[in-house]
Amino acid sequence: MQKQALWNLNFLAICFSSFFIFMTFYVYAVTLPTFVLESLGGGQQEIGLVTTVFVIAAVIFRPLTGKWLDEWDRKKLLFLSLVLYTVCCILYLSVSSMSMLLLLRIVHGVGFGIAATAFSAIAVDTVPAERKGEGIGYFGLFMSLAMVVGPFLGITVMSSYDFTVLFGLCIAASVLSFVCGMMTRIPERVTVKLAGIPWSWNRFIERQAIPISIAASVLAFSYGAISTFISVYAKELGLPQYASYFFMVFAAIILISRPFTGKLFDRLGEHVLVYPGLVLFVGGMIGLSQAHSAFIFLLTAGIIGLGFGALLPSFQTIAIQSSPAHRSGLATGTYFVFFDTGYASGSYILGVIAAHTNYRTMYLIGGLIVALTIVIYYGLHHKPQMRSRERNDIAFFQSEKP
Repeated sequence: MQKQALWNLNFLAICFSSFFIFMTFYVYAVTLPTFVLESLGGGQQEIGLVTTVFVIAAVIFRPLTGKWLDEWDRKKLLFLSLVLYTVCCILYLSVSSMSMLLLLRIVHGVGFGIAATAFSAIAVDTVPAERKGEGIGYFGLFMSLAMVVGPFLGITVMSSYDFTVLFGLCIAASVLSFVCGMMTRIPERVTVKLAGIPWSWNRFIERQAIPISIAASVLAFSYGAISTFISVYAKELGLPQYASYFFMVFAAIILISRPFTGKLFDRLGEHVLVYPGLVLFVGGMIGLSQAHSAFIFLLTAGIIGLGFGALLPSFQTIAIQSSPAHRSGLATGTYFVFFDTGYASGSYILGVIAAHTNYRTMYLIGGLIVALTIVIYYGLHHKPQMRSRERNDIAFFQSEKP
């Protein structure tokens, strides 16, 4: 049988819509600290709050969005979230105090949480069933590219222009995201209203997606140290000019490996990718903690990128495949609740560790924490999977007996 086409207008539209949203997310991530210090007269504590309130708002609305995606019109939900996100980008031009910025960041986090969750669920619907791993892998690639393009554009524009131009760039990107999102023809699906207690956790969290989401949360915990502190660490090593190159190498390796990792997932299963991916990520983190030269610094970027590029789409695909088809939106929301929580807590806790020790120790501890993911993955996903297959085999042979 011929494979169904993966690259079509709908899939490209949702990928680019997601790319522009995440690009603005990373632009704000690297530039708002300077905006707080220089334009609003804030301090280090305020910088932390700017990130924290945004992530908390996004995390709260992830599971709500998962529920809405399975019960409401997905196109309308995407429309509302992108309008909210774009309006928030426009409002940055009028921010004149920390209280205004924090309030805006909360609302902005709501828009981001809804849109980002909707993107993932809709992308899954546009991908042929037999190419889920490959399709989600490519979709994740656009987010990885945004992680590189966003900081690069943000730092470049901020160094040459003022914040008005910077915020104008984000407005333009959010408008492009809206246009691409509205171009997407979302496949029709049967909406299933969940019966039972209105505020039961089952209406907001997909239980079958929790085991793999816990593993993803631990991975995100350590990844937070890379995205948050790598530029500061590079400066400490005397390699400040290589901080941007770190993310370029990181993204380039993901870009090169993604076509192979997605196909391997679909053909050979998740374990072929997850275990090597975890070993690479752990090895890269430990190597990063011992880096003394630009070569080693960038080499670890490639190793970590190869591991992360295999793990992220694999974990998300497992979360979706472990759940009933009509609850794929909830599964996506559940997955990102755990991932975002791990990312936010890791950025804070590992930052505290760095403040009391140093960045080398922080990255070493981060690598050792990811090593625990191997145990978590085996205990919560791989081992139960083997037991389930054994039970199915026993049941099959018993049914075959005369």
